[in-house]
Amino acid sequence: MVYGSGNTNIKSLKMRTINNIVLHCTATSQKATVESIKNYWKSIGWKNPGYHYLIEANGNINNLQPIEKPSNGVRGHNSDSIHISYIGGKDENGQPKDNRTPQQVISQLSILIGLKDSFPEAKICGHRDFDGVKKACPSFDVKEWLKHVKLDA
Repeated sequence: MVYGSGNTNIKSLKMRTINNIVLHCTATSQKATVESIKNYWKSIGWKNPGYHYLIEANGNINNLQPIEKPSNGVRGHNSDSIHISYIGGKDENGQPKDNRTPQQVISQLSILIGLKDSFPEAKICGHRDFDGVKKACPSFDVKEWLKHVKLDA
């Protein structure tokens, strides 16, 4: 089960209300490592990670925080959101770019399918879709992308 906490059935967990499934990028090169990203969060004093899931360029999914606990994805919206990020989102000049690998897209879709099954009412959106956010994250238009992908298993 990619989208849960280990092999636990999500429906049996004491779950918080989930209204948003938020897609992010790390706003780094795709060469950034999971450890370097975690170290950055520690350096700015975060006790919780920025995302529940972090997807490496090879498609490997890192579950950084159990979904029943908030992470630090979008200020003011963490208590009711699950956050998924891919490593990347910037080009070689530091400009926003959707540079997801095919493996990252497959992993993203896998997580989304599982989460939408468990939280059918949750809205899938990008970090930049929240009011007041002045970031390009996740470096692509989530609403437009969703028109072209199939989220049912």
